[in-house]
Amino acid sequence: MAIQFMVDGGADLPTGFEEKHNIKVIPLNIHFGEEVFKSGVELTVEDYYRRVNAQDELPKTSAPSPNDFYERFKEVDPETPILMLSLTKNLSATFQNAGIGKDMLLEEEPNRTIEIVNTKTASNGITLILNEAIKLEHQGIDFDEIVEQAKSNVERTVTLFSLKTVENLIKGGRLDKVRGTIARTLNIKLLMKASDEGDIEVTEKVRGEKKALRRLVEQIGDYTKSLDGKMITIAQSNCEEKARQVLANIKDKYNQQEEIMVEMGPLIATHAGEGGLVISFLKDK
Repeated sequence: MAIQFMVDGGADLPTGFEEKHNIKVIPLNIHFGEEVFKSGVELTVEDYYRRVNAQDELPKTSAPSPNDFYERFKEVDPETPILMLSLTKNLSATFQNAGIGKDMLLEEEPNRTIEIVNTKTASNGITLILNEAIKLEHQGIDFDEIVEQAKSNVERTVTLFSLKTVENLIKGGRLDKVRGTIARTLNIKLLMKASDEGDIEVTEKVRGEKKALRRLVEQIGDYTKSLDGKMITIAQSNCEEKARQVLANIKDKYNQQEEIMVEMGPLIATHAGEGGLVISFLKDK
């Protein structure tokens, strides 16, 4: 039985992935003052960076409405089960609104099958979980088992961040200007990760980008001895060449079987800033 996979705008998918695998994407909203854009639909990454660099304050983001989810769920054939992979509920109302949209449709069509999974991650972390689910579908695994495996992979997914700049953290009010000035002066780079509950936490403060990127690669070893037979995904914020070098360094050390690189969308780039990297992989069982 075919499955309709869905994600929200908190996921960053490779070019062509959405069309190839018939993925439905419910975009988040990006607010520049009074102007509101559907992320990835009405606002290109290039337009996003141009606007961000031209103003002192970061744009705001907001979740799709329950009705947005209701409408997209309703478009799917009633006989087709839906697996919706949501941006971590600790950073957005997206997961909650998806559940409300599901309940709205089930009131009208109670025989629908819709599963919504809180991925506890974002960006390429969601892509990793989605890709694993697609593999299982191609193997003929039934829907319920795919859902359970997706939930299991949520708990195994490790998402690590490296920030080149603290500018967006200052603009967004997540780092005060005094500490931000000190970080800039001392060339401090932040390494972060998604916590077990789906929050973002700082793991290390490293002086200099070369050392930060080296530590980013080394941190993988805290969770797995090898990526042989596994996939790694990486999201880059306007720094593709650097991302490719990091992937090569990871390959030398951990020997990943597959890799996916994506361009960071406006939602994640709003917090990571230009030059930011996010890597995701499955830790050892």
